[in-house]
Amino acid sequence: MSGAYANLTQMTDYMAMEGLLTEEERMVRETAREFVNREVLPIIEKHAQDMTFPAALIPKMGELGFFGPTLPERYGCAGLSQTAYGLLMYELERGDSGLRSFASVQGSLVMWPIFTYGSEAQKDRWLPLLASGSKIGCFGLTEPDFGSNPGGMLTRAERMGNGKWKLNGTKMWITNGTVADVAIVWARTPEGIRGFLVEKGAKGFSAPETHGKWSLRASVTSELVLEDVEVDEEESLLPLAKGLKAPLSCLTQARYGIAWGALGAADACYQCALDYAKSRVQFDRPIASFQLQQEKLAWMVTELTKGQLLVLQLGRLKEKGAYTPAQVSMAKMNNVNVSLEICRKARTILGANGILDEYPVMRHMANLESVYTYEGTHDMHTLIVGEEVTGLSAYR
Repeated sequence: MSGAYANLTQMTDYMAMEGLLTEEERMVRETAREFVNREVLPIIEKHAQDMTFPAALIPKMGELGFFGPTLPERYGCAGLSQTAYGLLMYELERGDSGLRSFASVQGSLVMWPIFTYGSEAQKDRWLPLLASGSKIGCFGLTEPDFGSNPGGMLTRAERMGNGKWKLNGTKMWITNGTVADVAIVWARTPEGIRGFLVEKGAKGFSAPETHGKWSLRASVTSELVLEDVEVDEEESLLPLAKGLKAPLSCLTQARYGIAWGALGAADACYQCALDYAKSRVQFDRPIASFQLQQEKLAWMVTELTKGQLLVLQLGRLKEKGAYTPAQVSMAKMNNVNVSLEICRKARTILGANGILDEYPVMRHMANLESVYTYEGTHDMHTLIVGEEVTGLSAYR
C-alpha cells in the first residue's frame, strides 16, 4: 500500500479524546477502521474514477451492524450510543464520503423515520431488511426548485377514496435513489406535508441516475419521478409524520452523522500530508522542517481537534436528549467547513502529487464540496445558528 495510507492504525487524537470514550465506543471505532482499511481503501480510488458505488460492501456493512446502529436490537440493529454512531461515520468517511452517505441515508433518513413515524407493521417489515442491507432505501425531500426551502415543495399526494393515495412530483439529488428498494417520499397533502413509502417497481415511479459529477463519484445520486403513482395508505403512509417538522427531524439525525464524518475525510488528508511532508525532501531536508509547512500542519491538527471535541460533546448531549437542532447545525457547519480547508491545505503540501489518485486528498476535497452543500448548505446552517442566538429569522 502506498505512502498515502502509511498511518492507518489510529485516528488523529491530539487531545486524548479516546480516553473519554467507553470501551464499546472504542471497539466500534476500531471495527470500522479495520473494515475501511481492509475493504475500502484498496478499491475506492478505482470506484471514484469509474463513477461506481462499491455495492459488494453493502452486505458486509449490514453484517457488521453499520446500518441504523442506534436503533433497538429487536429490529436487527446494534443499539449503540450516539457517540459510537458518530465514530462509525468518522471512520466510514475516512474511506469515502460516498460510503458514509450510503450509511447515513440508510440509517438516519430511512430507518430512523420508519422507526419514529411508522406503524408497527411498517417497522417490523422494513427495519430488519434495511439493517441487514438486503434492502436499500432513499429519502426524497429536495426538489429541482426547492432545496433550502423544502416547505415550498410541489410534489402532491391526494386521497383516492379507496384506501389509496396518488403521488405526483419530482425529487432531485437523491442518494441511493436508483438502487433503492424503497423511497421515503415527502409530499404536500390537504392535511400538510406527509411521508410515504414508495416501493421500487411501482407503476409511474422511476429513478434515473445523475451523471457527470465531479464530486461524490463513488456514490449513486438520482432523480425521483412520480407520475400518478398509487400507494396503499396502510402500507405506505407514515402515520405519525405530520408537517414539515417530520422530514426536518430526519435531517437533524443525518446532519449529526455528517458533522462526525467530515472529520474522517479531514483526518485522512491530514495524516497523508503529515507523512508526505516528513518524507518529501527539498533543499536537502524534509519539507516538514520548513516553517510554512509546519504552520499548515499545526492549523490542520488544531482545527481537526476542535471539531472532534465539538462533536463529542454534541454526542453526549444527544444521548441525554439535551441537544438542539441549532447545535447540530453549528457542528455540521463548522466541521465540514474546516474539513474542506484541511483537505485544501493538504493538497498544497503534496504539491502536484496532490492531484493524483495515488493519494486520497483530491477525492476527499471534491467530495466535501458536495457535503458543504447537502443536508443544509453552509449558509443556511449559519442562519439557523444566527436565528438561535438572536431570536430573529433572516430567511423568512
